[in-house]
Amino acid sequence: MDQGSEEDMESSWTLLSWLASSVLVFGGAMPYVPQYQEIQRTNNLEGFSTRVCLVLLIANILRIFFWIGKQFELPLLLQSVVMILTMLAMMHLCCSIQTTNRVSTKQHHVTDLDIRYFWSWSSFEDYLMFCFAFTLLCAFMTFLFLDWVLFVEALGSLAVMFEAMLGVPQLLQNYNNQSTRGMSIKMVLLWTAGDIFKTTYFVINESPTQFIVCGAVQILIDIAILLQVGYYGQDSRIKLG
Repeated sequence: MDQGSEEDMESSWTLLSWLASSVLVFGGAMPYVPQYQEIQRTNNLEGFSTRVCLVLLIANILRIFFWIGKQFELPLLLQSVVMILTMLAMMHLCCSIQTTNRVSTKQHHVTDLDIRYFWSWSSFEDYLMFCFAFTLLCAFMTFLFLDWVLFVEALGSLAVMFEAMLGVPQLLQNYNNQSTRGMSIKMVLLWTAGDIFKTTYFVINESPTQFIVCGAVQILIDIAILLQVGYYGQDSRIKLG
C-alpha cells in the first residue's frame, strides 16, 4: 500500500472517529426532543417521569467529578455537560406546565426540607438550588479525597449506577399508570439506539468497565419499556411524540 493510500485511510478513520464522538456528545440529548415537543403540544406531564431528569442530573454531575479524578475520553465529559443542560431545559418546561395547571395555591420548596415533596417543588429555581448544592457537595468530597483511588472508583461506579437506572422511573411510572399514554415512543426508541451505540463505543475504545456495564443494563431496561408499550398499547391509545 503506497503512502497516499495510507494517508487517505488515516484521514477517513479520523473523520469517522470525529463523527462518532459528535454523535456520542449530542446523541444522548436527542431522545428528549420528541418528549419535549409532546409535553409542549399536550400541555400535560402525565406520561413523563420527571425523576428521569433527577437520575440523569445526579449521574452526569458525578461523572464530571469522576473525570477530575480519572480522565477518560473527552467526548464523554462533554456529553455530561450537554445532558445536564438538556435535563435543566426539560425541568424548566415541566415547571412551566405545572405552574399553568396548578389548582392548589400551596407551594413547596426545597428549603422546606420536606422529604414528601422531594423533586415535586413548585418552581424551577428550587431544582437549580438542589443541583447547585449537590454540585458543591461533590466538589468538596472530590477535592478532599482526590488522591484516594478507592473514592475515585466509587465515584465512577455511583455515576454509572445512577445512569444505568435512567429508565427505571419511566418503567415504574408506566406500571403505576397501567399505560404509556403521554410517553414519547420515539424517545424510548432513541434511548435504545443510543445505548447500543454508546455501549459499542465503550467496548471499542476500552472505556472504564463501569461504562460498559452501565450501557448493557440500560439496553435491558429500554427493552423492558418497549415491551410495556406493546402490552399497555392494547388498552390505551399511544401518541407518537
